[in-house]
Amino acid sequence: MTTLFTPYPLRSLTIPNRIWMSAMCQYSAAPEGEQTGVPTDWHFAHLSARAAGGTGLILTEGTAVSPEGRITRFDLGIWNRTQVDGFRRITAFLKSQGTAAGIQLTHAGRKACTERPWGDGGRRPAPDEPHAWTPVGPSAVPYTESSLIPEELTRRRIGEIVREFAAAAERALEAGFDVVEIQGAHGYLIHQFLSPYSNHRTDDYGGSFECRTRFALEVVDAVRRVWPEDLPVFFRISATDWLAENPEDDREGWTLDDTVRFAKELTAHGVDLMDVSTGANVPDAKIIGGPGYQVPFAERVRTETGMPVAAVGLITEPAQAQEIITSGKADAVLLARELLRDPYWARRAAAELGGTIQWPVQYNRVRP
Repeated sequence: MTTLFTPYPLRSLTIPNRIWMSAMCQYSAAPEGEQTGVPTDWHFAHLSARAAGGTGLILTEGTAVSPEGRITRFDLGIWNRTQVDGFRRITAFLKSQGTAAGIQLTHAGRKACTERPWGDGGRRPAPDEPHAWTPVGPSAVPYTESSLIPEELTRRRIGEIVREFAAAAERALEAGFDVVEIQGAHGYLIHQFLSPYSNHRTDDYGGSFECRTRFALEVVDAVRRVWPEDLPVFFRISATDWLAENPEDDREGWTLDDTVRFAKELTAHGVDLMDVSTGANVPDAKIIGGPGYQVPFAERVRTETGMPVAAVGLITEPAQAQEIITSGKADAVLLARELLRDPYWARRAAAELGGTIQWPVQYNRVRP
């Protein structure tokens, strides 16, 4: 029976265990100048600690494919050579610990141009402020009432963004990453196109399921063309906008049925694994939480399509994570805040469950 500590092969890559780290924004890159979007010592320490802690795969925080694709001006980016060079130190260390290195490629779309959650508390700058820029989206629908109104993307600009994703993937390969994950969840640009809640277009990028998924599949195809055939591509999705689950909410959004249908399309287009999350496209949607509350969404995708999946959402205890894997609900678990609380969670899990995790050689050689 599969366990939490069994290696997981995807194409030519073998990930040493099923305990993986989700992308988590740190908002800690330089906001301007030559070092804009470049990983800092904070990013190195943050990610490397979890590698030394035994995590099998680490995904960077959402890394923007262009300056306008950042949530804040403090986000990481991978649109230039300086950023590539900054990531190389991180990927080299992760691999030295036996950890697979993954990057999440993002474009924030209409969620772009905010301040960091601390200090200014995520305030939306006014359009005339020095560091403001105009967000874009499938439609001119702001994320919240206080958000800037996004500029509706033209067909030409859609094509340019598709090419930006591909160029970012090429740079990610140069930077030493093993896995590239396309961010199609949490209200980012691709999710905005997928969901009828945020996509009000009437051309061939809006309306029907086939049209709303067109942009996502164009990005996938562009990335898959430049990413090596022997390395995996992930796609992170919000399985639901949390509208269909609430009988009192009659707004139309992306649903679990859509996700299952789309998983088959992603597989046909060369995606190797779906990272199944939920929400964040409808700020006031009612979310039904609780431990492991998103796991059933991943399980349904895996059961009905056969596509490999990673499960997320309040997975905190080793026995809980092991049950998810051994029962076939998911192929891997992605931990987020729990790994912030305990960078050595994987080692604690191995001790509790009797699994095996490779220790850093330095720790094995310590003398009293």
